[in-house]
Amino acid sequence: MQIYEAPLRDMKFVLHELHADDGFGDLEPLAEFTPDLIDAVLEEAAKVAQEVLLPLNRSGDIEGCTLENGVVRTPKGFKEAYDTFREGGWCALAADPEWGGQGLPESVNKMTEEMICSANLSFSLYPGLTHGGTTALKCHATDELKQFYLPRMVSGRWSGTMCLTEPHCGTDLGMLRTKAVPQDDGSYKLSGAKIFISAGEHDLTENIVHLALARLPDAPEGVKGISLFLVPKYLPKDDGTPGPSNGISVAAIEHKMGLRASATCQLNFDESTGWLIGEANRGLEAMFTMMNTERVSVGIQGLGVGEAAYQSAVWYARQRLQGRSLSGVKNPGGPADPIIVHPDVRRMLMTMRAYNEGCRAISGWISRALDAEKHATDPELKQRAADFVALMTPVVKALFTDLGFETASLAMQVYGGHGYIAESGVEQYARDARIAMIYEGTNGIQALDLVGRKLPAHMGRYLRSFFHPVSQFVEANKGNEAMAPMIETLEKAFGALQLSTATLAQKGMADPEEGAAAATEYLRLTGLVAMAYCFAKAALIARTRLADSGDEAVFYKAKLATAQFFFDRILPQATAMFLAIKAGKASMMALEVDAF
Repeated sequence: MQIYEAPLRDMKFVLHELHADDGFGDLEPLAEFTPDLIDAVLEEAAKVAQEVLLPLNRSGDIEGCTLENGVVRTPKGFKEAYDTFREGGWCALAADPEWGGQGLPESVNKMTEEMICSANLSFSLYPGLTHGGTTALKCHATDELKQFYLPRMVSGRWSGTMCLTEPHCGTDLGMLRTKAVPQDDGSYKLSGAKIFISAGEHDLTENIVHLALARLPDAPEGVKGISLFLVPKYLPKDDGTPGPSNGISVAAIEHKMGLRASATCQLNFDESTGWLIGEANRGLEAMFTMMNTERVSVGIQGLGVGEAAYQSAVWYARQRLQGRSLSGVKNPGGPADPIIVHPDVRRMLMTMRAYNEGCRAISGWISRALDAEKHATDPELKQRAADFVALMTPVVKALFTDLGFETASLAMQVYGGHGYIAESGVEQYARDARIAMIYEGTNGIQALDLVGRKLPAHMGRYLRSFFHPVSQFVEANKGNEAMAPMIETLEKAFGALQLSTATLAQKGMADPEEGAAAATEYLRLTGLVAMAYCFAKAALIARTRLADSGDEAVFYKAKLATAQFFFDRILPQATAMFLAIKAGKASMMALEVDAF
């Protein structure tokens, strides 16, 4: 059974308590968004997620999208839900007020995104991709294009897509073949085929604005010859109403393992009119403005699915009766005890809970940095925030989606055989979560980005935005007797990360394959240390609050228990990551290709 109630208390803890000392707060442009106002927004978002989107999650998965005579139809109820979502202003939540947005902090927006993804991940892709598109246009489009397109996209009347992948090239975009031919009026004619285009065609909005990568006739080879273009589904009239079709057709809907209510399309561009975004042959720079935004949001998708899977597993574990507790009967009036009493079920539930709370804590941290990067007036603070976002974006994308899929798999395991049956609803979470580890750059690519680009950038400057607060926290709390075991364990894990960083710096400079071979483990180790830091901070706050928490005592006791479980049962993975990194590439690359 698909169960979801927005974890508002933990969200408020992350937003108002956990990161209050991170230096990314107290931003003057966001001063009007008081804690009371933020809480009210979150509570309304929870209602939309639980009452509008959740009821459509399973039915949308069963029905899927359909393609009839070139037109894609979303499942029953999706159009009405989207209208409700748009009319409620949720499409414009964090967008710039200049273009009709509400300008709320990104920290609030990310919590809202989590709720939407928990309730209905397929639905989340329709407004989510539009938000990424507006980010790219705001940074790189001409003023004329901004004035015409941004208000309509921000409002949700028009939606957006990213058109990158082609049948013969995915990660290696330097191989793409879509052509863009200049026209006398300053526009371009695009011709080519794109695949795996999320929300590529649907019936939710008046128009769809595709951001497509293509090559100019005189473009150099490889990634240095790629340009970005805005290509609308319908050529709009001067008043913004849809005009004639723009030569974009749907060849097929992809038949996917999950996300079946999200229309993933194969698109053909046939002399489609488009406009250049940014500079010619520098399209990847403009596109990555959108992709970096989307990568954090994809990480939130993993967290969202993980939370819904966890809650569904807890519901089942409480009511499923099987066997008796090893410590004595807990349900004497029944034929058996609920399975939640069994240690192995507790192991799975606590693992899921720790993953979700740890990822939510990091989500709150990076989203506050996103706000500071955008709104801070102090250049030093702005730079530190930008450095932290750059460093942690691949970690958030890969770690959250890895753990989200693992959590969905654990939820199925809690259900046993019933978890493998569609009627339970939990197998959908595993199917939906799996793609998040692949799209917007596979998790292996995220690890390579972290090790190959982010670590050496500016002589390691990005790392300081993360290492310094962890080091300062450890030093400040070494004398806290109650926190001593956690602080000691955190210090050891942090030391392993520092040693791993030095190892990669030394080996990677001499042999790039050494860095690549250790990249996945290094990213996981970075994520584990970040979670440990957040859990240690949470435990310190919880201990302080417990003395006078009253009705809140249950929450803070649970926070302490979850933090302790993380340190006892999950953080020890850091040692294994360190040893794998230290082992190097030798055994990984030993076999000749023909031996496989």
